Amino acid sequence: MNAWLRHHWLGFSQTARRLAATPLASLLNVAVIGVALALPLGGYVLLVNLQAFSRDIATDPQVSVFLAADAGKNDAAEVEKRLRAFPAVRAVQFVGKEQALASLKQRPGVAELVATLQDNPLPDAFVVTLGQAETALAQALERDIRMMPKVAHVQADWMWMRRVESALRFGRTGVALVAALLGFGLVAVTFNTIRLQILTQREEIEVSRLIGATDAYIRRPFYYLGALQGALGGGAALAMVNAGILVLNRDLSGLAGLFGGNLALEPLGAADGVAVAAFAAALGWIGSFLSVSRHLQKNSLQ
Repeated sequence: MNAWLRHHWLGFSQTARRLAATPLASLLNVAVIGVALALPLGGYVLLVNLQAFSRDIATDPQVSVFLAADAGKNDAAEVEKRLRAFPAVRAVQFVGKEQALASLKQRPGVAELVATLQDNPLPDAFVVTLGQAETALAQALERDIRMMPKVAHVQADWMWMRRVESALRFGRTGVALVAALLGFGLVAVTFNTIRLQILTQREEIEVSRLIGATDAYIRRPFYYLGALQGALGGGAALAMVNAGILVLNRDLSGLAGLFGGNLALEPLGAADGVAVAAFAAALGWIGSFLSVSRHLQKNSLQ
């Protein structure tokens, strides 16, 4: 166990020395990786903030439930009881037919028309306010309400919910595609970097093999090089995105102040930073693995 740890420590320290020996080249590689990761990472941050912002500004969806003309007080009470039993329902307001008619009489241009009516044609109704719910859940609730006895008509408008969900879904797909493309680019950059390292250290590698070094011993520093460059690039991407958020928040605060509101983008936290660095390190390791494996297959290390 101690020998295994010592070998890994030697590989890691050798990698760190190689990075320190060429600071400019190492810095440029880290910067390229950071920029490649900052683009999808910035898109992800914007999507998360937009999703939270849409929940804050969105009006709770409402459903208008109109009862049948022959529905009595007991029927209305039973419908109200069943409406309040739904977990997604936040509030239920009863609007009697007389109240609805009185409200209609107050509208300009309608009072004279309503005065000509001999009977009240309006039914009793309920205005059902839902909590923040997905479109599919809201539509399922609408179908259940339609099945209730003494319910003649249900009117609901889920268009705004569909628009928000469609926009966020489109954004998530776009960010995923960009992340996949730039992730492939990160692997390619690491692949080429490791290839150049192998070419410049060819003689050193050949000598190591002559004195009995195993393939694992030769591969290990290159694996660490790819993973370490990836992790540093992930940290650089996190710094770029959070710095960009600070700049944007200054402008957003001024814009929101003009409308009497408060709007600010939330930066990535420590847990997100660790996840980004780990993901970038994994991509760097994959690039180095592919590069070293390819050169071993070509007997470049033999």
